[in-house]
Amino acid sequence: MVDIILVDDHDLFRMGTTMVLGSVQGYNVVAQAATGTQFFEKLGSLEKEPDIALLDIVLPDMSGIEIAKRLREEHPDILILMLSAEASESTILSLTDIGVEGFVSKNAPTDELLSAISTILEGGRYFAKDIARLIRDVCNASELHVELSEREETIIRLCCEGKRAKDISDEIGISIRTVESHKTNIFTKLGINNNVALVRYAIRRGIIQL
Repeated sequence: MVDIILVDDHDLFRMGTTMVLGSVQGYNVVAQAATGTQFFEKLGSLEKEPDIALLDIVLPDMSGIEIAKRLREEHPDILILMLSAEASESTILSLTDIGVEGFVSKNAPTDELLSAISTILEGGRYFAKDIARLIRDVCNASELHVELSEREETIIRLCCEGKRAKDISDEIGISIRTVESHKTNIFTKLGINNNVALVRYAIRRGIIQL
C-alpha cells in the first residue's frame, strides 16, 4: 500500500484529488491539510511515515519551498511531488536544488498526475513539459558548451531514471567500475557533486525526455 499525504488550501482540489487517488488500487490518502502548519501536525500524528507528499506551493502560512526543505531535512525518505497552477523560475530552481522528485501542474489531466506518482515511486524524477522547458530557458550558457559523449549522455539519462550502477552496467553492457568512472568524469566536467544537480542539468540540457 502506498500512503500519500496531501496539502492544498483549496477544499475542492483536495477532495477531487483524494477521490482520484482513492480509486487507484494500492493508493491510500492517509491525511489532508489546508496549511503548512496543519500538514506538519498531521504528519507528526501518523503512526507510519507516508511514502509520498503532494504539496501545493502557495499556502496561507508558509510556502511549498519551506515545507519541501523541512521535509528533506526531517523526513528524507518521503518522496515529494509538487503541485501548482503556476510557478516562477526562481521557485522551480529552488525546488530542484532542494531535490524534490517531481513537479506537476494542478491543471494537468488525471493521467499525468498518476504517471508522475508512478514514476517517482519507481525511483525516477518527473517534471511536466512546461516546467522542464522553463528550467531549460534559464540554463547557464556555459553548461550548454560542455562536451559530453553519447555514452555519457546515456549514463546521465539512466542515472536520472533512478537506476543504480549495476542496472546501468547490465543495460548498456559495460562493467560497474566503468559506469562509476564515467559518472565521476561527468561530475567533474559539469562541476557538480550530487545527483540532484545532475537531474537539474539533464532537464536543462534536454537529456531527460519528458
